Amino acid sequence: EGQNLATDNVTVIEGESATISCRVKNNDDSVIQLLNPNRQTIYFRDLRPLKDSRFQLVNFSENELRVSLSNVSLSDEGRYVCQLYSDPPQEAYAEITVLVPPGSPIIESRDDMVNEGNETELTCTAIGSKPAASIRWMKGEEELTGEATVEETYDRMFTVTSRVRFSVTKDDDGVPVDCIIDHPAAKDLLAQRHLEVLYKPEVKIVVTYPEGLTREGDNLDLSCIAEGKPHPHQINWLRVDEDVPPHAVVTGSDLYIENLNKSYNGTYRCVASNSVGEAYDDYVLYVYASAAISHPGTTRLPSDVSTAASEVLAHIPGRAKEAPQKIDHAVIGGVVAVVMFAILCALIVLGRYFARHKGTYFTHEAKGADDAADADTAIINAEGGHNNTDEKKEYYI
Repeated sequence: EGQNLATDNVTVIEGESATISCRVKNNDDSVIQLLNPNRQTIYFRDLRPLKDSRFQLVNFSENELRVSLSNVSLSDEGRYVCQLYSDPPQEAYAEITVLVPPGSPIIESRDDMVNEGNETELTCTAIGSKPAASIRWMKGEEELTGEATVEETYDRMFTVTSRVRFSVTKDDDGVPVDCIIDHPAAKDLLAQRHLEVLYKPEVKIVVTYPEGLTREGDNLDLSCIAEGKPHPHQINWLRVDEDVPPHAVVTGSDLYIENLNKSYNGTYRCVASNSVGEAYDDYVLYVYASAAISHPGTTRLPSDVSTAASEVLAHIPGRAKEAPQKIDHAVIGGVVAVVMFAILCALIVLGRYFARHKGTYFTHEAKGADDAADADTAIINAEGGHNNTDEKKEYYI
């Protein structure tokens, strides 16, 4: 079985070390040597004729010649030759490929700040790499598609430029945009830029007072919260289609109205503006009459009944010194029920009394008819009584 010479291609990053191995199978003591791309002898057996100390012998035996090259540069790239002085002579070729990583990427934005809804453009450049780098874009967790151009420079080096365009919203403010470089000689190489998005204000009206319904006589306190970029420089209050009440007080972003009445009903609007635009929020005011609002399950009482109930409550022990400002509807209802029940009972008693003492009505004219034996006699006796008109009297028994 004949001799067989073999070697391998080598890929190395610039500045690192490369190892070339010339291997012989079934060597019959033939001489092995290594030549550079210019066919200069680097090693002859275990001797180094070339005066380049970066080449060092790693291993020499009858079956292998292994040499290392440190601090590899782009000029070391090329085809190296393993020679075996056999009959006939043999050669094997090891291709050294040198990778050059790009420099730090440079990211630039067309606009330092951009208004919401507008389009922005970012550019990322990877300079001086071999081979050409590829560029990816990420906006937060979203991948963007860019347009790349590749330019070959000196000595097989490349510069890659990628551009990406997209529209922005207010939610993009502060979001990072990453330019990520993919290259076999580099890892985790990226550049980052945060978006600066300007947007019009967001407005919200908050009712500070009262907490529940607005009634006549109450005070109203509204606060206008406005956030935008840049911060709103102007906040105005107005009443839609009508004038704001003359005694309303506006302090900064707050609107204060005291002693409400129904004439103040309407829509109140807070308008905030900045350099991007303006926005507003509305509050619809409805003033309820304080005496017209009743609790569920209660009845509005007449004024005289309420007054009577107040007098009754004023004489309850322990409350004589109090000046009640507010009458409990449940107490008033109870008092009225007791009064109505007492009146009903009195009517029932009087009715039964008159029913038991009902009398008979007699006149002196009919007195003679009481003892008559028959009707004719009674009529005669009764008629006879008409002669004594001066003595006629009436009796109630």
